[in-house]
Amino acid sequence: MSQNPADNNKRILSAGIKELGLGITESQQKKLLDYIALLLKWNKAYNLTAIRQSESMIVRHLLDSLSVSAYLTGDNIIDVGTGPGIPGIPLAIIFPHRRFTLLDSNGKKVRFIHQAKQSLSLDNIDIVQNRVEEYQPDQLFDAVISRAFTSLEQMVLTTGHLLKDTGLIQAMKGSYPEPDQKPLPESWEVEKVIKLSVPKLNEQRHLVNIRRLPS
Repeated sequence: MSQNPADNNKRILSAGIKELGLGITESQQKKLLDYIALLLKWNKAYNLTAIRQSESMIVRHLLDSLSVSAYLTGDNIIDVGTGPGIPGIPLAIIFPHRRFTLLDSNGKKVRFIHQAKQSLSLDNIDIVQNRVEEYQPDQLFDAVISRAFTSLEQMVLTTGHLLKDTGLIQAMKGSYPEPDQKPLPESWEVEKVIKLSVPKLNEQRHLVNIRRLPS
């Protein structure tokens, strides 16, 4: 007899969390799975992500996001180009005492994030619909994080104004160096490149930390 899809999803997530060595509560795991269920439902009508199967969403959205959790910097973080809330929502679920701002210019994706915030009772996220270049926050951030948003050079140019002087850009990338990678703008440097391992995903993943040089 085939396994219940919900049970199978729970097993994949639980095994992945264990492999990543994360201490995530049962209630947080349930909230992560509820997020995927909501994304699956909305995706049928609004095409929020190219990934259609729940198992693939758990690996490519949840576990991929959670793989950076040990390296996350600061308590006030902005996820730029968040799409349907990746990696911001999974990280907000497991770090309830950190504040996450989720920014995207796509209206239907932002509407989904509002629904997810309400459904999952995520009081630690703020939602902004805007182009990152035009967004002027009231308070600068400890870190900017993004997944497959743009090139490293463009990420510095478009998000640097969001950061405190001591803040960190954390770019989630596949391969590193990037194809045709250009030098960073002056006064910025790659501080560290962390090779990530995502359970059940046989693809390269890296977290590239970029910091402003002292003046």
